Amino acid sequence: MKASSKNPKSGISVTAHRGDARTLLAFNLPKGKARNLAGFTLQVTPKGKKAYYIYNTLRFKNPEIHSQVAGEAANSSVNAPIHKFRWVHVPGSVHQGTQPFFGTYKYTVTPRYFDAKGCLLPLDAELSISVNTTVAPFSKGNVTVGFTRGFTQSQAFTRHFGKDAKLHPATDDVLFDTSAVSGKNPQGQSYTFADEYNWLGFTARDQLFGLIKELTNNKNLRLDIFAYDFNEPDIAKALLELAKVGRVRMILDNAKLHHSTTKPPKEDKFEALFTAAASSGAAIMRGKFGRFAHDKVWIISDTKGPLKVLTGSTNFSITGLYVNSNHVLTFNDRTVAAAYAEIFNLCWDAKMWGGKQTSAFSKTPQAAKTYTFASKTVPPTSVTFSPHTEAQATTILTEMANRIVQEGKTANGSVLFAVMGMDQSATGPVFPVLRDIHKDQNIFSYGISDAPGDGISLYTRRKKTGVLVSGKPSSPLLPPPFNQVHGVGIGHQVHHKFVVCGFNGKNPVVYCGSSNLALGGEQANGDNLIAIKDPDIATAFAIEALGLVDHFDFLDLHATAARHGCKKGRKEACEQNAGQRPGTHGIEERDGRCGRVVPLHDRSLGSALLRQRGSALHRPPPLCRVIASSY
Repeated sequence: MKASSKNPKSGISVTAHRGDARTLLAFNLPKGKARNLAGFTLQVTPKGKKAYYIYNTLRFKNPEIHSQVAGEAANSSVNAPIHKFRWVHVPGSVHQGTQPFFGTYKYTVTPRYFDAKGCLLPLDAELSISVNTTVAPFSKGNVTVGFTRGFTQSQAFTRHFGKDAKLHPATDDVLFDTSAVSGKNPQGQSYTFADEYNWLGFTARDQLFGLIKELTNNKNLRLDIFAYDFNEPDIAKALLELAKVGRVRMILDNAKLHHSTTKPPKEDKFEALFTAAASSGAAIMRGKFGRFAHDKVWIISDTKGPLKVLTGSTNFSITGLYVNSNHVLTFNDRTVAAAYAEIFNLCWDAKMWGGKQTSAFSKTPQAAKTYTFASKTVPPTSVTFSPHTEAQATTILTEMANRIVQEGKTANGSVLFAVMGMDQSATGPVFPVLRDIHKDQNIFSYGISDAPGDGISLYTRRKKTGVLVSGKPSSPLLPPPFNQVHGVGIGHQVHHKFVVCGFNGKNPVVYCGSSNLALGGEQANGDNLIAIKDPDIATAFAIEALGLVDHFDFLDLHATAARHGCKKGRKEACEQNAGQRPGTHGIEERDGRCGRVVPLHDRSLGSALLRQRGSALHRPPPLCRVIASSY
């Protein structure tokens, strides 16, 4: 699902890679056309809608001395060209409000140049190139992929809701009115918890509530659920309604963090509400295998049997949907759904919980089996269900580790990943490979983890080493024009567990699901680990990784005030167009006259992998770093 185009006159080529309700735009120029390059102007035209220019987070210190389009903001990319060779566009972040148009989009990219004095020249439309693509929630055949937005630590969240926004009221109740006012944004406008949830939950939330709507409207549908964290109030309300009519069964984790006889957590409170509401056919069971019942699965069945299944890394909780970076996948396929239903029924009937009973599941044929699927509507997919024996778990994870290593032996090999934890406490063969992969200059690697191990590896100019960043920067202090951002405290930002190998190559694969990819977890937890061999689905996950790494590379750069010479108490900017300090985060100018010419030979991930060997397609110099501009 990509489209490409080239302008012979300017030499610019553009590729639009389709993601989940977003587009990765990658552009290249011949070296001979890069002299005095100032960046790129990006215009967006939704079908049947008014065109607009994507906004940059940066602007010239004195825009009036550069070519400017009247009526456009100083930070519009027509007045402040994007200083990158790629861009992830997410409709609704700045333009179109919170309910953007989905459908055909035309993207027009124009290279912009400085004159001999370093002043920005007017836009030359003859140098432009346009490409059309579909922007919508991602689906292919009978597979739908969705992501949480996962960006409370962002300029966009701060702009919409404020740095100190609350995500739930001061109550321990499971149920509360999400239409209640939660707070006011920096402009003084009131917003509700539901407003926050709709924005933060993004397409993952849409998939879940789409299934709830189906269940509500079709009395012949039933629901079976595996849940770990569980406290999302509107989902809880929907399940209680299904319990009243006997159309839901639930296996809910009861590890110590979810169960207490002295101070019941919300999972215990929900169990009591469910039991009180349940009629014949509805039931809830608590269990934890050896450690956790860690699956996050909805299985929908009709009168003919299992119909579809939703799975992934997303817990059905406020944190899981509205704070963490997570994914969901829905397989609208009876064969795939039947496999998950088989596991659910096995656990339900045999009550394979706790301590010694862990081995009972690991010794079943289901634990030893790799479920494989492939059809006209489902790409080649394999799923394994844990807990496994140590030998089984080792084999599964070793195969995955070997696939990652294989990328170093492949031309233009790549590995992009987002994994919750991968420090020295994480066991098994996968994590040593991921921790060290950024050191291998034969692999393009882009990775993020809340616990990256020995330390992060930020972008280094003119080097081909990979990037490994943390989703939990230590007390970042951002310079103007950036607002300070919301933190995640002791919780997680990155809750994903996915690895993409061979993006834009011949045999891409994405590993995803609920498994933490650790040897210990694969032996003790109830989980599902999925491998999908499909270029378009791999691209959707790769774009998610790309956006996260770029975003947190910037925050990590500004983490820990002392290390970066930041001063405590620095004022936060209130506007995108706040003045810049030359040489840091603005487009630098020389002596207040015209723009300093900044060479773009340190290119962003462009359209060749977006990297071609020897072409140095990397990210831009620190001069023009951007924080989640497209989000």
